[in-house]
Amino acid sequence: MYLTEGLFLDDIGSFPLPNGVKLDGVSQEQYLDLVRDAFSKKISAGVEVPTYPQFRDMIRMFLDLIQDPALSESPYLIKKEYAQIVELQALSGNRGRVCVTGPVELYLSIFGATNYLDVLYNLSESIARFLEKAKESGIMTVASLDEPSLGISSSIVFDQEELLQALEIASRPCKGMDCELHLHSPLFAELFCQVSGINIIGIESAAHPDYLRLIDKRILDDTDTFLRAGIARTDILAMTAQLNDRLGINLWEDTIRMKKEIMDMESHKVIKRRLHHAYALFGERIRAVGPDCGLGSWPSQSMATMLLSNCAKALKSFRTESVSID
Repeated sequence: MYLTEGLFLDDIGSFPLPNGVKLDGVSQEQYLDLVRDAFSKKISAGVEVPTYPQFRDMIRMFLDLIQDPALSESPYLIKKEYAQIVELQALSGNRGRVCVTGPVELYLSIFGATNYLDVLYNLSESIARFLEKAKESGIMTVASLDEPSLGISSSIVFDQEELLQALEIASRPCKGMDCELHLHSPLFAELFCQVSGINIIGIESAAHPDYLRLIDKRILDDTDTFLRAGIARTDILAMTAQLNDRLGINLWEDTIRMKKEIMDMESHKVIKRRLHHAYALFGERIRAVGPDCGLGSWPSQSMATMLLSNCAKALKSFRTESVSID
């Protein structure tokens, strides 16, 4: 019996630029060509719900618009017509995952350990407007709110009810569709199962397999919430440091050797074992799988694409295996 109906492979978003390419001086059309090409590479690698390639800084790409007085109707509240993600212009005719930086992450980047609740809620409404525009485009099949600081940063001084309300506002356009909350810590994962616009909580479980043990499946069942399990590591600096120590070399000076060693470490067989582990714990509550985080810090597009391909091979192999139920 197969238990994988509804399970899909996605990616978090960020991706390396082509070798030697910098964004300085690139025209918008040239930039959209870069986005189009990288998106095609994700599809060719087997990513079923690819995210638009996020080459720009995840904070500035939203705040530069939100903070522009000419585009705002009040402080930190962007006018609806200007809440557009430029990259989506390159994806005409395609559908995929749209990630937006969450309101708490944006707030921390501006104000740090303060409590201006009205500003947080305005940022939340601004993010909702970006998602509304993306939904109207017909491109967005899966949405994601990226909140890496939740559960990690000591600068967050809002209480739980205020954080829940912020995410309720931001995720409002996502009701009735798959919407992920991308976290770097599982500390608040169960709390955010209460947000009505979010139905998938992302856990970085490849680099941190014990994170899955911190999630109570009964809470997922009670709230009808699913998990996105990270099944491939993306912490390239830590991975390379481990290999350098074991091999006694500096792989950053030999990128060909680095690719081989990293792909051996993150082979499709290793990735499939992680998927089996996650599925053994949560079964059909695993809704999405993919790399832990973005691949923007990886040395090359070819290496990043190979990791995505290994994820696709792992999921394809997993789907062909019959899972018995007692």
